[in-house]
Amino acid sequence: MLAFPNCKINLGLNITNKRADGYHNIETIFYPVQLNDVLEIIESPAGVDVNFSASGNPVDGDEKDNLCIKAFYLLKKDFPQLPSVKIHLHKTIPMGAGLGGGSSDAAFALVMLNKKFSLKLSARQLLSYALALGSDCPFFIINQPCVATGRGEIMEPVNISLTGYYLVLVNPGIHINTGWAFGQLNNMVNGHLATTSLQTDILQPINCWKDNLVNDFEEPVFEKYPAIKMIKTTLNNNGALFAGMSGSGSTVFGIYDKKICITDLPVNYYIRTVLL
Repeated sequence: MLAFPNCKINLGLNITNKRADGYHNIETIFYPVQLNDVLEIIESPAGVDVNFSASGNPVDGDEKDNLCIKAFYLLKKDFPQLPSVKIHLHKTIPMGAGLGGGSSDAAFALVMLNKKFSLKLSARQLLSYALALGSDCPFFIINQPCVATGRGEIMEPVNISLTGYYLVLVNPGIHINTGWAFGQLNNMVNGHLATTSLQTDILQPINCWKDNLVNDFEEPVFEKYPAIKMIKTTLNNNGALFAGMSGSGSTVFGIYDKKICITDLPVNYYIRTVLL
């Protein structure tokens, strides 16, 4: 079985407060983007539960910590009849970049295992398993534009379409530690004290978004990594209708009404243009 896990961008990201369990409540709009990894899962002869391999962009960290493997064992705990599998992941989505690539891989793995081995899990059950793997994972079960609150797992579809616009994604190769990024906001009670909700702001014309949509992570990330701030400035200077950082970074995106070639960024940056 073959699938193509996609990434996401955040259109605005408000940190509303820190919870008693140590997590933060957020308000954000997840928007799916068809920049894809490739994930294959096939049944393998009995033996090792999971035979994992990867290609494309290097997959960081210990193999046992890969979210696709964790997805398998999460289901195996409740469905011991799951047979041994081979999982191959071809990475094209940058990692540690605020695009949710690893979360998407994990969510797609859950869906694929459910379908391939007829586990008959409902969407609600898949969402619960996905949340156990990470706060961004449930979005990729739904995989449509939505307003997300709580840790990101409380989702409500939002009527927004960027079809026909061009999205320029720029990643400078800087890995932002999500724990560090949240740590910079621990003294913030209500983020930037937004006076309107994202659900209201997102319904405004796109050329009004830059006056309303804010990502609370941008201030601390831009302060520590001026190169990331410069990317946003460059995208705006090249006529972006809206530009912002996705998640806790380090990817910055610009939305354009026509195809554009950005030439004034370092040649070693990861730059991709996607037609939405």
